[in-house]
Amino acid sequence: MLRLHATPTPDTDALLTRAMAPETQRIQAALHRYRTDPDWQLHTWEVAGQVVCAAGLTTQGTHATVLHIGTHPDHTGQGHARALLHALMDTLHLHTLTAETDDDAADFYRHSGFHVQEIPSPWDRRRYRCTLTREA
Repeated sequence: MLRLHATPTPDTDALLTRAMAPETQRIQAALHRYRTDPDWQLHTWEVAGQVVCAAGLTTQGTHATVLHIGTHPDHTGQGHARALLHALMDTLHLHTLTAETDDDAADFYRHSGFHVQEIPSPWDRRRYRCTLTREA
């Protein structure tokens, strides 16, 4: 079940942290923004009353950008993150949903119906822009 504009909790923090660079200061800064910046939205997917997946987004009109998405380790590979993103497309009436990622998550986005394109990267890792577009 989709829960829009969820309140951050230690459980949602743990899920989002799974999608963040392992630098404590950056993690704390991002989690703080979910609590204080109204442009950083938190949405969750629940199964049997338990939050199993959380996604952080920014939206502008009918476009949203995925900032972070993380799934509980016991629930990975079950389609919850994909279901969350597609439910957000429908519920928020989005035309496009984009994310920027690396090799670790490019296949997830590809298998979730996103167009995945390699983009220039300032780091030693390949980067990708992933775009899901609602059919007209």
